[in-house]
Amino acid sequence: MWLFKHKYRENGDLERHKERLVVNGKSQQVGVDCDETFSPVVKPATIRIVLSIAMGRDWPIHQLEIKNAFLHGDLQETVFMHQPPGFINLNAPTYVCRLRKSLYGLKQAPRAWYQRFANYLLQIGFVCIKSDNSLFILRHGANVAYLLLYVDDIVLTASSIKCDIIALLKSEFSMYDSGKLSYFLGISVTLTKDSMILCQSKYEEEIIHKAKMDSCKPVVTPVDIKLKLRPHDGEPMKDPSLYRSLAGALQYLTFTRLDIAYVVQQVCLFMHAPTEPHYNALKRIIRYIKGTSDHGLHLYRSAPTSLISYTYAYWGGCPDITRRSTSGYCVYLGDNLVSWSVKRQATLSRSSAEAEYRGVAN
Repeated sequence: MWLFKHKYRENGDLERHKERLVVNGKSQQVGVDCDETFSPVVKPATIRIVLSIAMGRDWPIHQLEIKNAFLHGDLQETVFMHQPPGFINLNAPTYVCRLRKSLYGLKQAPRAWYQRFANYLLQIGFVCIKSDNSLFILRHGANVAYLLLYVDDIVLTASSIKCDIIALLKSEFSMYDSGKLSYFLGISVTLTKDSMILCQSKYEEEIIHKAKMDSCKPVVTPVDIKLKLRPHDGEPMKDPSLYRSLAGALQYLTFTRLDIAYVVQQVCLFMHAPTEPHYNALKRIIRYIKGTSDHGLHLYRSAPTSLISYTYAYWGGCPDITRRSTSGYCVYLGDNLVSWSVKRQATLSRSSAEAEYRGVAN
């Protein structure tokens, strides 16, 4: 089928109309109709680290977008498709098409595109980093370039060879050149004299509207410290899908909002069977976001000369379910916060010292 959609800019203005031919890949069976389908995407911590390095070295940061990225992938399997609606051959209406390139909707399309793009980068001298397969580094004498790939969105920063790289990419792929980095993966990027501000205010508005809380009153804290969420408190929700959808959306919001990382982790513990008290706790997070929509992550122009991490463990933080502890950490590269996590520990700790030790080890 044909899909039509609008793509909007950060301020809500229409950027362009998009159309896409999508095949029905629901009937594909992994191992029968296709082999590997996993396609790596860049990790959030990797994005923050590369941006921090670029800020510290005062490198320009460029943004690119591949046009119809999945259409560039080469298919290894034999795949047939019905003729596209509106383009049926009247002389042979019962014929089918054999695909040479991947199309949207195929389960192997994301991997085919990634493999095609990664192979080209390796040909022109880039090296793929083992710890994150979506980060590519090019070294040419004293010059260095970093390229981040997230499906069809590209962030490129380099000391002095950036223009040559963009020319090489354009000679191989059709792409949009968006200039300086300003809006990436739903994240607004604002450059000031001394820092870069990453903010998800537009995404926050979408979450508030999705929860139908546009006129809610904001609160100053994301959680009631006297409240302890338990698995069977209150009545079960009649429609748990809304709870799960909002909790998943809040997880992506923690890309720039460290202040809600712990409380989002807490509400995500009950996604399998949420109750009304759990939903009230989730709505409190949204009310907090309503009053702090201008908050974001600051990356400063400081030399990344040190790597410092802090860790903490809350012993027995899950008293009713597993008695497991909750541990968290945050990592600074120079003055910039680049990585953090709040997670329930995998095993049971018999003392606070053991819980702290496991937190440090993690």
